[in-house]
Amino acid sequence: MMRLLKAMLPDSLLTHLPTIPPADRCRALIRRSLLMSDLPSAAIPQRFSALRFNNRHARLPEHFFARVAPQSRLATRLADVSPDCARLLGLTELVEEDSPESLSAREQLRQVMAGEQLLAGMDALAQKYTGHQFGQYNPQLGDGRGLLLGELVVTRAGTDAPQEVTFDLHLKGAGRTPYSRFGDGQAVVRSSVREYLASEYMAALGIPTSRALALAVNGERVQRETVEPGATLMRVAESHLRFGHFEWLAHSGRYDDLKVLIDHALREHFPECLAEAVHSDAPLNDEVRVTAALGMFKIVIARTARLIAAWQSYGFVHAVMNTDNMSLLGMTFDYGPYAFLDGYEANLIPNHTDQAGRYGFAQQPGIGLWNLERLGVAFSPLIDVDALSEALGQYEGELQREYARLMRMRLGLPDTREEDMTLVQQWRDLLTEGRVDHTHAYRLLSHWQVTQSAPEALVLLLAGVRGPHGNAAEARDKAEAWLARYQERVMAAELSAQDERQRRLAMLGCNPLYVPRTHLLLDVIARVEQGDDSTLKAFRERLAMPFFRPEEGSVEAALAFGLAHGVEAELVDEWTCPPALDAAPICMSCSS
Repeated sequence: MMRLLKAMLPDSLLTHLPTIPPADRCRALIRRSLLMSDLPSAAIPQRFSALRFNNRHARLPEHFFARVAPQSRLATRLADVSPDCARLLGLTELVEEDSPESLSAREQLRQVMAGEQLLAGMDALAQKYTGHQFGQYNPQLGDGRGLLLGELVVTRAGTDAPQEVTFDLHLKGAGRTPYSRFGDGQAVVRSSVREYLASEYMAALGIPTSRALALAVNGERVQRETVEPGATLMRVAESHLRFGHFEWLAHSGRYDDLKVLIDHALREHFPECLAEAVHSDAPLNDEVRVTAALGMFKIVIARTARLIAAWQSYGFVHAVMNTDNMSLLGMTFDYGPYAFLDGYEANLIPNHTDQAGRYGFAQQPGIGLWNLERLGVAFSPLIDVDALSEALGQYEGELQREYARLMRMRLGLPDTREEDMTLVQQWRDLLTEGRVDHTHAYRLLSHWQVTQSAPEALVLLLAGVRGPHGNAAEARDKAEAWLARYQERVMAAELSAQDERQRRLAMLGCNPLYVPRTHLLLDVIARVEQGDDSTLKAFRERLAMPFFRPEEGSVEAALAFGLAHGVEAELVDEWTCPPALDAAPICMSCSS
């Protein structure tokens, strides 16, 4: 079960590949296969001054958390608000034109993020949990600088009737808690900008993630490796339950409390695992709980597998996959020293704390399984170990299937052929040997009209101008040979001209032009630290719609632009540029 999983998964995963969908369905398909729940699409607008909360976690036993008031932060300014996240919560007044109502709502949000006030109905608390950090169990964990302010009720317009869903509002950088250990309870601009932009981007890709409603910068000076300006981030998630919540109760022998938490998770987040007749708030009987909890565990396994498949497909390195950073709902969670691949590097390790390379890009699929096994250990006081082990056996197959589906979409393979496994493996080899830019490779391939010769720009890119072989004849020959095989493969499907156009549109609709590259993030961070929020907003706008330039406004216009000006024409945008050829690798710290 713990077979070694390669950087982009074993070759065997590519045997059966589904058909690529039309462009307008690509991201919707990604979301449906990955997201925790299928929420109705439209949130009914609500006033920020009259929000309604249903604080479910606060009704758990009081030793599950500590009630803590946020600490006031000096000179706080609201740097940016995410329009997409605001609409998700029905808080459209936060991003409307500067009406008196909008200005008032933004000022109230600023005050909450500054720790100056709580809204009526909020019940701020720090959650207790533990977890395995770099493979070692640490019992001294919990929310050390973040507070769950409240669980916001959002009403969404359903097909038959309105439906209510609940989202955690979690303030990062809110101050010290009983779980801070030696920490100061603060957050800095650097890590807050990085999480804010990454969560916006992942949501745009359709990859499950926590969200961020807003970023605020304050006048605090915070000691990390250097002295940095302080910030707070309003994180939004359907739940903050982590693998570590269950590890804490199991490892400390609190088995009755473990039952309480499992009952809570089942009722609030996995009701499909319970029989319809189970409506009472009373504790579940042991037989019902065991059956339902095993069903919940299987769902967590499947969601986690699909999530990590998406990370591998899109070149995302989380970099701190400790079990306390693993979401029970299968979302990307607790962004730290993450990175997205620039030049393709099979085992990128962007975290300088990770000297052993435990959380490198290539290791993520295996670590995902290891972390799920730790969650299984936490459930083992209540559930038969053999049943847990059998459930874990589904992980690799689920991950392989989802990775194959995503890779098929990204490469635009129009049907299933036996040779596809070899073709995709050779694509990976080509990117690896030439350290080819991961984002640009897919993007230029998406623009290629395969009834014509391969564009020179695409050949040069795949020959690896950044790799050890440069543009040597041998590297160019390899690139041209792969492109010829790819061309033959696609044309064997005998697509009509309209179907070929649709194929390229579909590829442009799932292969982003923009990505949160580390060197671009550093530039944005530096500007925000100097008081300039304009680049933050400009980059956020692109990452929220990463599949076309604002000038084009749609994938159809992007395709037309490429046809008129060349496959590489859109890469002149300052927000698409890779790091300089002679730039030193960037390795970041866990400190935030």
